[in-house]
Order: sequence, then C-alpha cells, then structure tokens
Amino acid sequence: MNTRILDGEIISSRLDDARAYEGVRSRRIMAFLIDYLIIGLLIIPFAIVVAILGVITLGLGWMLFSILGSIVALLYVWHTMGGPNQATVGMKMMGIQLQRLDGKPVDGLLAVVHTVLFWAANVILTPLILLAPLFLERKRTVHDLLLGTVVIRADSTKS
Repeated sequence: MNTRILDGEIISSRLDDARAYEGVRSRRIMAFLIDYLIIGLLIIPFAIVVAILGVITLGLGWMLFSILGSIVALLYVWHTMGGPNQATVGMKMMGIQLQRLDGKPVDGLLAVVHTVLFWAANVILTPLILLAPLFLERKRTVHDLLLGTVVIRADSTKS
C-alpha cells in the first residue's frame, strides 16, 4: 500500500488528496482555450497542404477541408495527452495532467477516445453537460467518469 503522511494527514494515494483538485476546473478551462488556439494555428500549414493537394487532384483533395480541423485536433491530442507528460501543451502550461484511476499511463488511444467523448457529449447533451464537475466527486467531467480518468494538478504527482 502506497501511504504517506503529508501535513499531518495520512494519504493512501495521490488521487485521494483533495489538494490535487484545487483549481482544476478553472485551469482546465484555460487549458482548453490555449489548446484550441494552438490547434487553430496548426491547421494553417495543413490547410496549405490540402489546398495544394486540391489543385493537383483537380478539386478532389479539397474535400479534406471538411475533416481537417478534427484530424489536426485528434493528432495533437494523440501526441500530447497520449505522450509521456499525459498533458496537452495547454494543460502543461496550466499545471494539470490526465491520470487513469488504475495508475496506468494514458496512451494515445485513450487520449483520442477522451476527446471524442468530450465532443460527443457536448453535441448530444449540449454544453450544459460541462456543469457536471460542479457536482461530481474529484471535479470530474462525464467523459472522465466513463473512461476512469481524472484531471489533477501536475505538482501533486511530485513527492
């Protein structure tokens, strides 16, 4: 059992420490905005490639514009959140990271599924679903709950 004493409290797991969740909601919102700014900037060079491909293929390549944003976003999430830091660039800037409740590392596929469930929940259940962290334990969103993940402060993993 991985127990430790921190400030007089016996903590069996870093995920049981309430301090790991302080300020996570606001940091998560800011990380989302930063990440989508980065994704917007990453779309520009890919759009140039698709435009050139469209000219070469006499217009057929331009159909890729309809899925370009989604593909760039999923590749970004795969490589960042699914990487060794378990956080996107925005999440790293805000000092948070995604953790699995079973302690295993987050892989690229889980990161992509996490993102797709976020998009699907917002489309199907409206953005009001984002009020769930106000009521769920550990400030988790519905897609966190479904996948067995939680977003914590990155500084809570160091000790």
